[in-house]
Amino acid sequence: MPQFFSNKRLILLLVGVIVLVALISFSLRDRHNATLPEQIVKDVVGFGQSIFSKPAHYITGVIGNIDGTLNTYEENKQLKARLSEYASNQAELTDVRAENERLLELIGKEEDLRGYEPIHATVISRNPDQWEEKIIIDKGGVHGIEENMAVITARGLIGKVILVTPFTSTIELLSTENRNFRVASVILGKGKDSVFGLIEGYDRTRDELIMKRIDSSSQIEVGQQVTSSGLGGIFPKGLLIGEVTEVSTDDYGLTKLAYIRPAAEFSLLDHVLVTKRKSAIDKDGTDGNNTEGTEGKSGS
Repeated sequence: MPQFFSNKRLILLLVGVIVLVALISFSLRDRHNATLPEQIVKDVVGFGQSIFSKPAHYITGVIGNIDGTLNTYEENKQLKARLSEYASNQAELTDVRAENERLLELIGKEEDLRGYEPIHATVISRNPDQWEEKIIIDKGGVHGIEENMAVITARGLIGKVILVTPFTSTIELLSTENRNFRVASVILGKGKDSVFGLIEGYDRTRDELIMKRIDSSSQIEVGQQVTSSGLGGIFPKGLLIGEVTEVSTDDYGLTKLAYIRPAAEFSLLDHVLVTKRKSAIDKDGTDGNNTEGTEGKSGS
């Protein structure tokens, strides 16, 4: 008898395995349409998941809203502080501008070296073998652009117009290897401590501009800002060029030179501004004191 029951259990086990395999093969035969038991199981499991997931999502949403409210509160405080600072700076700027206008009227000066009309333009072409030297924009003569106009971005000066067609213009960048490309510039100081010189050349190993012809007695510190002086007759005054990173003497030891880290990025250029200077300039880009005029026709 024990051997019989033992064989009976073995038979039942085999039958169970066969039924299980049959059910598995049946369920796998068509997965696009779930069987009734599968539907019941899926619905039950889905209902259970919804019971637990909905409160969890609700709590997560509440926590996220609280966190967002706290962050918004902090950001609002920072923005209000900056807004107050902006209002103060704007009031000071308005006062300075008004005073400047009064002084200009007092001395009878009609020309403003800083004045220019911006012309918005988009970079449409860039030659790979002159990537660091020239770009082409979608504005030309019909838009009021002329040769030798300075070109800037939101960060600072990038170059000047060297060729104009009716609908496009070619811009030579400050990072050009053309050593005849000069920019009359000034290292900003306090009052009479400002130092004048010329941007002449670009050091590719340092990715920095070279400012030359600086008086040897001038005191220059690293970190001082450099802008266009407006004295060359081409570039408006006050266009940001960069900041001083190193000061040394020239090969003859008679004058100083400074390395300038450009404020603008020359590699990534999408939108630019062409500065249409308001002061009177000759058509050929030269005037009585034109330091930049020597480069006005060169390098094109």
